[in-house]
Amino acid sequence: MAHFAYETGKSLLFSTLNHEKTRAVPWVPFAGVHAGKLRGFSAIELLTDNHKLFESLVEVNRVYDPDGQPVVFDLQVEAEILGCELMWAKYAPPSVASHPLAETMLIPTRLPEKREGRLPMILDVMQRMKVAVGEGTALYGLVTGPFTLASHLRGTELFMDMIDHEEYTHALLAYTTEVAKRISEYYIQAGMDVIAVVDPVVSQISPRHFKKFMDGPFKNVFSFVRQQDVFSSFFVCGDATKNIEVMCLTAPDSISVDENIDLAAAKQITDRYNITIGGNIPLTTRMLLGTQQDNMKYVVDLLEKIDLHNFVLSPGCDMPYDVPVENTIGVLQAVRDPQATRKILAHYQAVELTSNVVLPDYAHLEKPLIEVFTIDSGTCAACGYMVGAARRASQFFEGKVDVVEHKLTLVENVARVKKMGIQHLPAILINGNLKFSSIIPANQELVSEIEKYL
Repeated sequence: MAHFAYETGKSLLFSTLNHEKTRAVPWVPFAGVHAGKLRGFSAIELLTDNHKLFESLVEVNRVYDPDGQPVVFDLQVEAEILGCELMWAKYAPPSVASHPLAETMLIPTRLPEKREGRLPMILDVMQRMKVAVGEGTALYGLVTGPFTLASHLRGTELFMDMIDHEEYTHALLAYTTEVAKRISEYYIQAGMDVIAVVDPVVSQISPRHFKKFMDGPFKNVFSFVRQQDVFSSFFVCGDATKNIEVMCLTAPDSISVDENIDLAAAKQITDRYNITIGGNIPLTTRMLLGTQQDNMKYVVDLLEKIDLHNFVLSPGCDMPYDVPVENTIGVLQAVRDPQATRKILAHYQAVELTSNVVLPDYAHLEKPLIEVFTIDSGTCAACGYMVGAARRASQFFEGKVDVVEHKLTLVENVARVKKMGIQHLPAILINGNLKFSSIIPANQELVSEIEKYL
């Protein structure tokens, strides 16, 4: 499984990000907490211990032979420094548990320092990885995007601010943009080759709101990164279909998308702007719950379906902790040698994920039932805010409404999604009726919908 005529994986990835014609497709596994699985470390150990993080990243590099790889996939690093309390999980990144600006409309001014929070650990590992991989692998520094960081600080109030307090929203985003630039600067100084601005909450707003509030901040960040002579990536998990074009207009070098996106259709847009696109192996139905051959089949089919110029193969987002190692190795085999993989798959038969899931009797419920379908609120920021919106709205009814989350990481919920015909996640249903899909509702909007079922 050689890298064809390319000397290193890094040179292949750089050629792709420079929009040059290549004879191979670069491979970038987003092994965040999954890196810990390779060495038997929990997510908590991985994200708090520099030696365990370094050891795990070296193992990712050895086993998965990446052309590029992230050092840390944790969108709570900046939030923790700025006063958000975190809720830690053993097999997932931490999630934000408090929002310091939820009850106040102040605009912070302090920018993170290198000595704060977990930055010393991260910067140390970045420098050590730079030495360990040399010029063989491009390293990604992942920065929390301005909108997601603003959501961490303000909570779901931010979605109402965009309607009721536009001036405040612009000011808060201007601040979080400066935070993103400061963290980018630290990561570039530590040797990162690509700065990925990861902003999953962008998938939950309309193109109109993106143009009004996000266009300036993202242009600012990507321009700053370009001035440092480093590549950039705009990474949005969730159904960002409606925002692909406005994302392109902010001029990143590349865009990364997840399984919610029709990659072939999205690539037609990114190709018009000569922007590289990356994606979008499904995290749960293939990588976590599928077989090795399921993953190989997905990759070779994808490679045949799209123009491979300006394309990077990667998982749709941060890989779940328990993805079987053999599944990722199957992806590696498929991208390195698609023709040989086709021969291996000559007798492939898909195995359906089945479960005897029984849907509620929606017509005879004692109380309205709000069901939030997510990839996993613990690992997907947009999913977390969708769950948060549902729980917040339900509090208005003081126990007269039930709320449940269905995570796609469970086979039964994959079957549930198929049975109910849900196309995009995250989504909110009330008594089995789809109400919000990839748009986080304002509190009053969701309260009004719930009232119809009381």
